[in-house]
Amino acid sequence: MPKLIRITLERRGVSCVAELLEKEAPRTAAAVWEALGEGPLGGPAQHAKYARNEVYSIVRRFGPTIGQENPTVTPIPGDVCYFDFHGGMLDASFKEDQDIDQAEGGIDLAVFYGRNNLLLNGDVGWVPGNVYATIVENLPAMAEACHDVWRSGSVGERLVYERVE
Repeated sequence: MPKLIRITLERRGVSCVAELLEKEAPRTAAAVWEALGEGPLGGPAQHAKYARNEVYSIVRRFGPTIGQENPTVTPIPGDVCYFDFHGGMLDASFKEDQDIDQAEGGIDLAVFYGRNNLLLNGDVGWVPGNVYATIVENLPAMAEACHDVWRSGSVGERLVYERVE
């Protein structure tokens, strides 16, 4: 039976369901599933500056160091990605704004909701993400809500991940 997670933009009241890609990204899927066993993960929602159609949240570190697994720099609509950003990777003012430990960094859990994404950051170059899940329910409504994060802003919005039992 596939493992499913619910991803919610809380203030907008919109959720989607994603299936973990246990064959393609077994270490990443297992780490996320285990972390969600302790309760939901989430934080302030952000819309990507560089990648295009991405909404993400940086969460506390969890699980083992995974490295690259099922990596992409061109995610497609419905891809759910994991990025491990060490402390030096993220901009200091962003870390302060997001209450991220300056030295430790954090885990970026991201939803890609539209086409033509490119994970190229002007400061550091290519930023491959591990595709560990794919959205299987309610992508159109989630895409509309994610686009609204871009148009209307992310202030007060939280992106939350939880298990579907």
